[in-house]
Amino acid sequence: MDLKDAVHEVLSPYVSGAGFFLEDVSITSAGKKRNITCVIDGETDLSMDEIATISKGIGEILDTAPFLGETPFTLEVTSPGIDRPLTLQRHWNKNIDRLAKAVMVNGEVINGRIDTVHDESVCLIISGKVAKKIEVPFAEIKRATIEIEFNRKSTAEGELS
Repeated sequence: MDLKDAVHEVLSPYVSGAGFFLEDVSITSAGKKRNITCVIDGETDLSMDEIATISKGIGEILDTAPFLGETPFTLEVTSPGIDRPLTLQRHWNKNIDRLAKAVMVNGEVINGRIDTVHDESVCLIISGKVAKKIEVPFAEIKRATIEIEFNRKSTAEGELS
């Protein structure tokens, strides 16, 4: 087991016990020091207080982890950025009512507001003169991300067909 997997394995029970998800762990070396970055997510957006609390707990666990040895490390605990791909159903659920861009397996690009999320698909509202709902199977999505909206328009741009 490599170091990244060992860190993930020792932290996962603590993070999930706190009600969050350990999305990723990355470890880089900088001279005689390590940088350990843990990406934490939740069912809803994390507050700064939640990040601080989980960071303290993770730091305490890693301070006593024998597999890290005596090499000093810097810990960074963060939440996923807006550019994180939507790869799991819970990512879609967390972003209901936000604008998403889905690149389909066939190359088609669909931009729509996330309306509802199902086990195998997502319903997107496509805006236009008359807004319409379309069901998009997850299996047909190659990559999906949230689109940043600076001047969000009302969800009721037109009537749904």
